[in-house]
Amino acid sequence: MSHVESSGLVAVAKKIALEVAGKYADAVDAEARFPHEAIAALKQAGLLSCYVPKEFGGAGASLRDLVGIAEVLGQYCASTAMIFSMHQIQVITIVQHALDSAWYRAYLRRLVEGQFLIASITSEVGVGGEMRKSICAVELEEGATRFTLTKDATTISYGAQADDMLVTARRSGAAPGSDQVLVLVHKADYTLQQKGEWDTMGMRGTCSPPFLMQATGSVEQIMTQPFAEMSGQTVVPVSHFLWGGMWLSGASAAVNKARAFVRAQARARPGTVPPTALRLAELVCQLQTLRTSVQACLAEYELLSAPNAADADQLSTVGYAVKMNNLKVAVAAALPELVTKSLLICGIMGYKNNSPYSMNRHLRDAHAAGLMVGNDRILATNANLLLILKDD
Repeated sequence: MSHVESSGLVAVAKKIALEVAGKYADAVDAEARFPHEAIAALKQAGLLSCYVPKEFGGAGASLRDLVGIAEVLGQYCASTAMIFSMHQIQVITIVQHALDSAWYRAYLRRLVEGQFLIASITSEVGVGGEMRKSICAVELEEGATRFTLTKDATTISYGAQADDMLVTARRSGAAPGSDQVLVLVHKADYTLQQKGEWDTMGMRGTCSPPFLMQATGSVEQIMTQPFAEMSGQTVVPVSHFLWGGMWLSGASAAVNKARAFVRAQARARPGTVPPTALRLAELVCQLQTLRTSVQACLAEYELLSAPNAADADQLSTVGYAVKMNNLKVAVAAALPELVTKSLLICGIMGYKNNSPYSMNRHLRDAHAAGLMVGNDRILATNANLLLILKDD
């Protein structure tokens, strides 16, 4: 495994996207299979641990680096980009909230060497899609040095292919559903019983069926900080930035095909401006506006989450939660529209599956944006938050 300096991470990812992820993207989609080749290439390049601080052997990448990587991967294979993004959410959570633990510091060093792929289990049967509520609980064994945990998950993205998992659960059997902790479990210490299939319209390579997970481990694997704090400060905003970058890349891929189509029309009739050029100009403007919004929110988060930031407490405010939710909703709502407009520019050539301008995968993947943590659920949350949010 090679280790890459943070300054060259996006370039390395671009090469993997071009030579590997893009090469197998159609097969991954058609067969609804895990993108083994692309993830293996990311591991070989050391990109799964690139956010890990240099003192633990990682590249010390920034969140902005990770968003850039997600963007370049997503232009060629949305499933690969989503898997990379979801994995990095787990890594960032560990780095930001578990470095006070000797066990987790040692784990980060093992992550760098082993390039483990970490999945997340926040979904659960019976909680109605609420990430901030759990039914399952950490059960301590006699002597309180070991735990057992059983979670009936409605979905686990790349669950069968992951090496480790971060799981939300109640702190104990007596704790309320909102008193949650995060627990890292190793593949050798858990079993998965698949309870359904993953045959979806888009994002087919994420391989996200429901599973019943049963695990055991050392109490050192239970993070001490409440999940409620980690969720507001890190998990939710980081998810929206990484997913935002990935979804923007899908729009970029579609717009780039529309741009190539318009250029081909212009070359066919030198000296003329194709009628589709105006629609393309409007489309590029929309995409730029959306990207600027994501980048502005990312810059603000970088300032607020910096060490010893004076305004760090803003990350835990109702207003900031509403802002992050709005960012997710805006990007997710715009993505299908951008891809559809790209399809209209390309016309029948964008409608054909065997065309270099085909929008098939882009359009189907685009609709996942509003369904993965559904926009309606997020807007309902905002509706409640706005009732207690004071005017600016």
